[in-house]
Amino acid sequence: MNKALGDRRMLFKLIACNVFLREAYGCIAQSPHIIDAEFTEVGEHVHSATLRASLQARIDAADDNARNYDAILLLYGLCGNATAGLQARTKRVIIPRAHDCCAILLGSRERFREHFSDDPSTPFGSAGYLERGNYFMRVEGGDCTLLYGDAYASYVEQYGEEAARYIWDSLHPPAATSAPARAVFIDLPQTAHLGHAQTFRAQAEAEGKAYVHLDGDIRLIRALMWGEWNPEEFLIVEPGQRIAGVYDWNEIMRAEDGISSAEA
Repeated sequence: MNKALGDRRMLFKLIACNVFLREAYGCIAQSPHIIDAEFTEVGEHVHSATLRASLQARIDAADDNARNYDAILLLYGLCGNATAGLQARTKRVIIPRAHDCCAILLGSRERFREHFSDDPSTPFGSAGYLERGNYFMRVEGGDCTLLYGDAYASYVEQYGEEAARYIWDSLHPPAATSAPARAVFIDLPQTAHLGHAQTFRAQAEAEGKAYVHLDGDIRLIRALMWGEWNPEEFLIVEPGQRIAGVYDWNEIMRAEDGISSAEA
């Protein structure tokens, strides 16, 4: 156990996106701590203000719960700014220092930067995405179109769908070469036997995308559940503080004093 927690078995409340459902339950089963879990639907960060309000309500409910949790665990990243502004009440809130679920699935923000820094909008998938909504593939006008995650979602949140599409197309013109864009599948050893990589590859190649296979790692998910909160990898939000985005490659988010926009 984390020395900061001592040897006492802790009681945690986990609030997570269900893209991590399989991985989260696997880590919960092995954790030395007691963890009550609830999940939101994948893709809710497309409307970041709505997801932020939902998460704040869940944090508040856990904070006021008779179970008297030792800490509230958020299995999210910044996720299209959905977690920026979230307020810790009387319980600590712990969240990985990650831009989005891609970094969490890869096991570190360093691996995320290694594979996505040249194009953070590269579409990606995992077992959870294929099982919980197929979020990065959708049908528009009869044609499958790859969606590009949190960056695109933030434009939709600010400007609406039509303007977001215009802005996105302006910033990402068609490549001068005929080489297809990448589509990345993050394959965790715990779910590799399900065969989702093959399904994703077929979908990506049908779209003319170059399929890229990356090995995932549940180390961040496991550390969150085990109470091993290295401050280099996890933000610990103390009571009365809120989450603020930094938007760099290292700190990513920080805790600030004050009332969040969720309360305003």
